[in-house]
Amino acid sequence: MKVVGIVGSVRQESLNKTLANFVATQSASKFDMDVLTLENIPLYNQDIENDAPQAVKDFKAKVAAADAVIWFTPEYNGTMPGVLVNAIDWLSRINKVMVGKPSLVMGASMGALGTVKAQAHLYDVLRSPGIDSPFLAGANQVIVGAAHTKFDEQGNLTDEGTVKFLDMVTTNFVEFVEKNK
Repeated sequence: MKVVGIVGSVRQESLNKTLANFVATQSASKFDMDVLTLENIPLYNQDIENDAPQAVKDFKAKVAAADAVIWFTPEYNGTMPGVLVNAIDWLSRINKVMVGKPSLVMGASMGALGTVKAQAHLYDVLRSPGIDSPFLAGANQVIVGAAHTKFDEQGNLTDEGTVKFLDMVTTNFVEFVEKNK
C-alpha cells in the first residue's frame, strides 16, 4: 500500500516531520510512505490553478498516486497552520485528487493537549466537497503531547505506550483503507 504523509509544518526541526519520519520507518512493513513537506508550495491562486506551478503539479501527482494520506498537523492559535490549509486548497481544486482517498490525522506538539483543536478543524475540512475524504477517527486519534520529550536525537519515538498505540492505529488504518477501496 502506498501512503503519503503530509507534514503541516515548514519548521526545520518540526516535531510533526519527526513524527512523520518515525511513522514511515516504523510502519514500513505495513505500507510505503512518502513524507511530503510544503515549503515549496506557493499560495493558492485561482488565476493560475489551470496551469499550476510545477511544485503544485508534483505535489498533487504524488497525492493522486497514493492509496491513502496521513496528515501530520501542528496546532497554531487553536487551528491547523495556514501552510496546511493552502496545500488543501490546491488539492481541492480542478482534478480534486483527495475525493474518496482515505485519511488519517496525527499531530505532535509540546503542549499537553497536543493538536486536539487543529485535528478537529482538519476533520471538518476533510468532509468538505472538494476533499471528501473518508477518515479513520475515534479511538484512532493520534495526539502526541509533550512530544519534545518523547523523541531521541535520532528521531526515534522513545515513549513505549505511544509507540504501541501508533502500531495499533496504523494497523487499523491499513484495514480501513482496504475496506474503502
